[in-house]
Amino acid sequence: MSRMGDTGNAGNSGTANLSDTAQQVGQNLRDLGGQVRDSAREKYEQLSDQARDYYDQGREKAQEWEQGIESYVQEKPIQALLIAAGVGLLLGVLWKRS
Repeated sequence: MSRMGDTGNAGNSGTANLSDTAQQVGQNLRDLGGQVRDSAREKYEQLSDQARDYYDQGREKAQEWEQGIESYVQEKPIQALLIAAGVGLLLGVLWKRS
């Protein structure tokens, strides 16, 4: 009979250990989930900043081109008009063919 009592205590102890282990695993998973969330947020912010920088650079470049074209048109208006007409004619021919 003493063996049955020992088995009962061992069973309760095993259940307690299993419960503790399950709680630790659950806490570890919550901690890991928090770390993943934080890492994803940091990466998102980094990529967002990088995209904003690329957008700003592209916008500056487009403004530079616009200013260059405006100055070219002001300096040589007839040549600019002929170039625009030629490009329009070329695009019209290509569009009609397709």
